Amino acid sequence: MRKKIKIKKTMTIGKVLELDENLAPVLMGFGLHCFGCPMSQGETLEEAAMVHGVDVDLMIEKINEALQG
Repeated sequence: MRKKIKIKKTMTIGKVLELDENLAPVLMGFGLHCFGCPMSQGETLEEAAMVHGVDVDLMIEKINEALQG
């Protein structure tokens, strides 16, 4: 049985995209555009949301919905 992936706010942007690169449009919808940026490898979703003024819980919810769909 395949284990379901669940994204958490403590994960880095780089890790999220490593798990599923198709999540990039969801992240871009929240204003996170610099996937090639070195910060994306060390910045958590929570940190990125704070910097961009985004509701991290809503963002995580939308990312996880995209994974299920």
